[in-house]
Amino acid sequence: MSDQREYRVAAPCELMAFLLGPPLRLARTRAKELLKFQAVAVRGHRRVRHDTALVPGDIVTIGSRGHTPDSTLQRGLRIVHLDDAIIVIDKPAGLLSMGSEREKERTAHRILNEHLKAVNQSPHQQAFIVHRLDRETSGLMLFARSEAMQDALQRDWKNASKRYLAIVEGTPANASGTLRDHLLESKSLKVHRALKGGSLAITHYRLMRSFGAMSLLELNLETGRKHQIRVQLATIGHPVVGDRKYGAGSDPARRLALHAYELKFRHPASNAPMEFHSELPERLNALIPGSRAKPG
Repeated sequence: MSDQREYRVAAPCELMAFLLGPPLRLARTRAKELLKFQAVAVRGHRRVRHDTALVPGDIVTIGSRGHTPDSTLQRGLRIVHLDDAIIVIDKPAGLLSMGSEREKERTAHRILNEHLKAVNQSPHQQAFIVHRLDRETSGLMLFARSEAMQDALQRDWKNASKRYLAIVEGTPANASGTLRDHLLESKSLKVHRALKGGSLAITHYRLMRSFGAMSLLELNLETGRKHQIRVQLATIGHPVVGDRKYGAGSDPARRLALHAYELKFRHPASNAPMEFHSELPERLNALIPGSRAKPG
């Protein structure tokens, strides 16, 4: 998923001087960003500094796009992919996706914006929200680096694949199925199934494993309504473990047992297929006897 270019060193110099000089002629802020996210390699080694000494014949490799920085920021938010057009993060449970009337500071959007501004040394750097995850839900989220990229991603969002893992109470009667409901949000901000009106919500589910009084489900969203998975699973009598709001009676992990584990979409600039995965968090994995949960 990455484009890499190689450059041969002709004369002795330090790495920063090489990045700023010909043939690359990078802006200093861009060179610092590449070094920060280990997108620069010398002789195949990525743990390099601005003052790494280069000798004639050395090969400097630049990962201009698709670099995976594996950078953990505040409150456990992790960047799993960053390029000039998009950012993919792994959001921990308990962190809002974006600001609300009650909370504007401690959000994934705010933390990511502060990081981009610091790394690029520019107050104009920012991330643009493409979609959201509930505060209680962990997993993969996509941001755009510009309004144009945001528009392109949102126009094609219906074609993106968004898969979740959920640990639910009980075991569904059918090993797989499709849930179709019309959902409405009440004045108390609780979502419920509507007999008339509302927005259509479609969720496909597959039973992966049952263990005791719980089951692990894989869910594929065809629509993206607020609290869609939580409401629909509660409606069929299998609320997500830890979801007191929608009727769960147990909370062994002390968090909502819902995780956005897979995200597939087309890159808005190159149209290349992009695919990302996030492992089930340890606190949820600990509920499953015997082994790590991996979708099959």
